[in-house]
Amino acid sequence: MENDLLLARRAALTGAAVGLRYFAALAQLPRQLKSDGSVVTEADRAVEAAIREVLADTRPDDAVLGEEAGQSGGGSRRWIVDPIDGTALFVAGDNRWLVLVALEEAGEIVVGVAAVPAQGKVWWAQRGGGAFQADFSGLTLTDERRITVDGDRPDILRGSRLGVIPTDDELFQAEREMIAPLSAMTSTAPWSTHAALLVASGQLDLAVQTRGQVWDYAATSLIVEEAGGRFSGLDGQAQPAPGPALFARSGLVHTAALQVLNTGADRLADDHRSMR
Repeated sequence: MENDLLLARRAALTGAAVGLRYFAALAQLPRQLKSDGSVVTEADRAVEAAIREVLADTRPDDAVLGEEAGQSGGGSRRWIVDPIDGTALFVAGDNRWLVLVALEEAGEIVVGVAAVPAQGKVWWAQRGGGAFQADFSGLTLTDERRITVDGDRPDILRGSRLGVIPTDDELFQAEREMIAPLSAMTSTAPWSTHAALLVASGQLDLAVQTRGQVWDYAATSLIVEEAGGRFSGLDGQAQPAPGPALFARSGLVHTAALQVLNTGADRLADDHRSMR
């Protein structure tokens, strides 16, 4: 039987192929707004449907939680799917969008896959098994290699390389204010692919994702952890959950950055209360 990691990777790459077909014909792709103001397209739904079909054929008794179709099934095993992470990038023709697939067992993420279809790159991890990256075409992988965070840099916050998600033009003013104290101590860097994946592969020290749901974090959190890094929400909770989140290359850098971010968030909340 195909193991969970191979299945997750096949499901993600199957969804990637569907997404690429839509990406090649963006001019004809209708867009809608969800109730939260984010963009959704037929491509999001088609990619999720393709991934769900792969999972249902092989693991029909497992639950599936997807961003577009919600949750189906029950039990202790749950697949978590973000069919197009970065739909705003997708519809803008930006090649940094992802397909994310993860498996949660008894409340713990145990498998995670992050494909960047338009760049032909895929990252994956299995709990206890390390993190890996490869190039791909269709379902075929090449140049497979293990990845780790950068362990040679000093564990200090000042001068650390920081990536901020989403892109600068999509940040809300309150989010800019929240991360400002951390940005002042670090060197904010552009990211050619999801900043958390660059932390995992040693190219960044920190990544802040200012908003997200469990499907945004399930795969990337495990990949960073298995590469030797740390992940949590701003409350320090390591289990993926809605809200902003922090990825770091080490525990010491993570703790220091979390303290700065929470100081900024507390100051912002005090300012808002004083204005009422």
